[in-house]
Amino acid sequence: MDDELWARIEPLLPVVPRNPRRPGRKRLDSRRVLCGILFVLYTGIRWEFLPQELGCGSGMTCWRRLRDWNEAGVWQHLHEPLLSELRAADLLDFSRAAVDSSHIRAMKGGPSPVDRGKAGSKHHLIVEAHGIPLATITTGGNRNDVTQLIPLIQAVPPIRSKRGQPLRRPEHLYADRGYDHEVYRDKVRRFQITPHLARRGTGHGSGLGVYRWVVEGAIALLHWFRRLRIRWEIRDDIHHAFVTLGCAVICWRRLRTALC
Repeated sequence: MDDELWARIEPLLPVVPRNPRRPGRKRLDSRRVLCGILFVLYTGIRWEFLPQELGCGSGMTCWRRLRDWNEAGVWQHLHEPLLSELRAADLLDFSRAAVDSSHIRAMKGGPSPVDRGKAGSKHHLIVEAHGIPLATITTGGNRNDVTQLIPLIQAVPPIRSKRGQPLRRPEHLYADRGYDHEVYRDKVRRFQITPHLARRGTGHGSGLGVYRWVVEGAIALLHWFRRLRIRWEIRDDIHHAFVTLGCAVICWRRLRTALC
């Protein structure tokens, strides 16, 4: 993990004071623990198999810190400022957005309609015009995509900049046939967003794919983290922490590439 990313994360981490009466063993350095969490996210390795020679502590130590930091809102507070930095660098395009979902196998979840009824989950994602992830939602694998359309729009945080009003709603929204429903078209319009939802029963060649491909690319980037290809976590908060951290890392890469 590079120093610039750590400089953004360190102020967000909660400070745990030591009890002078029961000092116990000194807590492992937070940066080392974060490296262990990222190692699990990147490689998909099980917590108990985290190599001790990395100096990141045990897998249980990393798991507890991931849980505690997620409860403190660290990952969301990391993602939102990175979006603001991307906006300040003129790297966000809110003229349009796209939504889509991806099914993953899971140790626990709703019955999957695409995997012989096995347990599964879905990653629902909304991105801006360049494919930068704005918000994610995780549901059971049997949840209809269109039911998460409005929650995704509402989950987009206010993206601030030094000048101007915070951005929160795109002007146009693109989605595939899984979101085709007149009721939800009306709901999207209430947010002053123009919906472009492909209609069922129509042939290919609608032209919407020119704008929708960015969300498919963003899902591919998100699933580049091996831990997110299969949901091993039974607890929703732990898996959500990994997903949000993955989105923040994607934003950081885009920002670092642009500034280099």
